[in-house]
Amino acid sequence: MSQTTQSDLIGITDVAAKIPQFLGKLPHLVTGLKQAYIRTPNSPAGLGIAFEKAVKRNPHGAALLFEEQKYTYQQINDWANQIGHYYLSIGAQKGDVIAVMIENRPELVATVLALAKIGVTAALVNTSQVGKVLAHSINLVHPIALIVGEECRKAVDEIRQELNLPAQRFYWFADQETRQDTGTTPAQYLNLANEIITFPTFNTPTTYSVKGKDGLFYIYTSGTTGLPKAVIFTHSRWTLAYGTYGHVLGLNSKDVMYVTLPLYHATGIVVCWCGVIAGSAALALRRKYSTSSFWKDVQKFDASAIGYVGELCRYLMDAPASDLDRAHRVKKMIGNGMRPNIWDKFKQRFGVEEVLELYASSEGNVGFSNVFNFDNTVGFSPTPYAIIQFDKEKNEPIRDAQGWCQKVAKGEVGLLVGKITRRSPFDGYTDPEKNKSVIMQNVFKQGDAFFNTGDLVRDIGFRHAQFVDRLGDTFRWKGENVSTTEVENMLCEYPKIVEAVVYGVEIPHTNGRAGMAAITLAEQAQLNEQDLQAMVSCFKKSLPAYAVPVFLRVQKQVETTGTFKYQKNKLKEQAFNPEKTDEQILVLLPNSSAYCDMDTEIYSNIQQYQYRF
Repeated sequence: MSQTTQSDLIGITDVAAKIPQFLGKLPHLVTGLKQAYIRTPNSPAGLGIAFEKAVKRNPHGAALLFEEQKYTYQQINDWANQIGHYYLSIGAQKGDVIAVMIENRPELVATVLALAKIGVTAALVNTSQVGKVLAHSINLVHPIALIVGEECRKAVDEIRQELNLPAQRFYWFADQETRQDTGTTPAQYLNLANEIITFPTFNTPTTYSVKGKDGLFYIYTSGTTGLPKAVIFTHSRWTLAYGTYGHVLGLNSKDVMYVTLPLYHATGIVVCWCGVIAGSAALALRRKYSTSSFWKDVQKFDASAIGYVGELCRYLMDAPASDLDRAHRVKKMIGNGMRPNIWDKFKQRFGVEEVLELYASSEGNVGFSNVFNFDNTVGFSPTPYAIIQFDKEKNEPIRDAQGWCQKVAKGEVGLLVGKITRRSPFDGYTDPEKNKSVIMQNVFKQGDAFFNTGDLVRDIGFRHAQFVDRLGDTFRWKGENVSTTEVENMLCEYPKIVEAVVYGVEIPHTNGRAGMAAITLAEQAQLNEQDLQAMVSCFKKSLPAYAVPVFLRVQKQVETTGTFKYQKNKLKEQAFNPEKTDEQILVLLPNSSAYCDMDTEIYSNIQQYQYRF
């Protein structure tokens, strides 16, 4: 099932060949590493300090572009200072939390920066949340105030009575250019744009009192299963990101990075923005991702770099070819989740030279970045980590007779764990029980501690890794563990399939879960009788028999969260019941060589165990 080839393995000669290209990055990297690693939890650190340094380097250069708006570094800094001084005046203190629910626009950027400078943790609420999920997310972090954009006010108003906040601590930004027009304030809100007008624009006195251990953001898990969890992201972790891949990206004041990813998610707010600040470059924002507008915006803002996640890349690849595909100066991209089967195709089609793929989790302490620009890898990690042998049958790490874990050999797959040290701490969740469940003790020696990422990766050599799968995304069928990520990659090799989401569904009277895939077809493509047989043949050539999906669901578009994560819960719940969806469902019946349409009769027979899967 593996897509790794021998050529993906990295040795000293491969790295040596990359040295000439790497040398140009070295000064940036050295500067960044100094800032990343010459720090302690009690050292002054974080977003506020980094941004003020960028202001000194490039005060009149563009810092933020949005629609027709343009702000310099000095202007954003002045704006943030006014917000910061205001909250200090009402008694906000380091360690307090303020919830922020604003879509991608300048008001969000200025607010987050302001709170960072005064040591207040910004709880970055997912702007698509509503109802009890939204109320839970806000109350979970015990904020002293809520700042909401007009675009999200309706959702807040619906649950306002459920929020544990004083009536006078609801703040509002009009959905417009509030530096020019503060707007008409709705009832029961304070207009933050009005409140800050009289406050000074000089730097808040608190910036250098913010320490690495202090909270910068709360970032929420997507909530595709159960209620969201809040993960603390400290200034120290931000500084680590800023000092490593932020500087490796190597942007400068002439660069513009185009970002459509939501800033309530770490890839947007941390990965992309820290790269921009490190180079005193400009951040070009769009509220929400749009395939049809993507390259038009890139051209409009004269972007030289883009932020991405894997599914965004797939959407762009699925779009019809256009003259805009190469009518731009984008040579660099930074993000995560680029799938191996489109990596080279994407670079070729859009003229991208460098894919700074990285691996990191909002809660974790280990990170990789593709500093040497190899293909098909999450990159290199300077942080202490190990890839350990893992028993998929027992769903646990393998320990030897003495109780110690063992590292995998080069080319092998294992569980990624990050060593918890003073310089690579585990910041964790708001839930202490959740924290306990992800910390491994006594891994290689008595007293050590590692963060369990829950991810299977392949050691490809020279401290490089390939992402393989999330443990939580595997399911068991016919006594075997099925890796959803690898099956998804294989299904997309079929010419008419451009996207696949794989998950396990229960069939009565069988053990485990049978494979099911929600597939999206290429534009104007349709499955004919020949395809129904050809797909089975194709899948069986590439996959073990147990991994071939029993069911297919043909979708026009795969439903995702705002951070492009698949909505698997809904798909699992509907499973293969034809009465729960209008979409076409196909089934590969036992001993059949082709998929056929699922109807009520076949469904009933499956429920009555008429077929021996």
